[in-house]
Amino acid sequence: MSECNITVDPGVCKMNAKIHAEPSEDMMSVVVTIDTPCKMVKAFAEALKPVGAYDEFTLPMVQNPVYIAASEHITHSACPIPCAVLKAIEVAADLGLKRDVSFKIE
Repeated sequence: MSECNITVDPGVCKMNAKIHAEPSEDMMSVVVTIDTPCKMVKAFAEALKPVGAYDEFTLPMVQNPVYIAASEHITHSACPIPCAVLKAIEVAADLGLKRDVSFKIE
């Protein structure tokens, strides 16, 4: 497992976020921290517990602890931060490659 850093420009709100994901000491979960000016995303980050490195990726979205915490703290459903958090966890758990993800709105 390794560390992963993702910078997110969420668009119109301009509340950029820097996500840091790293393995826990026991290497069984991933710890996520988020640096952002957004109060909702800060509350979401505080609510996130270390995420299981493997089990959470087999759950449906509505049962995923990242999306559950996001739904409790972020009122904008199209916020890209929760998805970016999951990508950071996936990479930190060595379940995904470090590849950029993007939206292009035309």
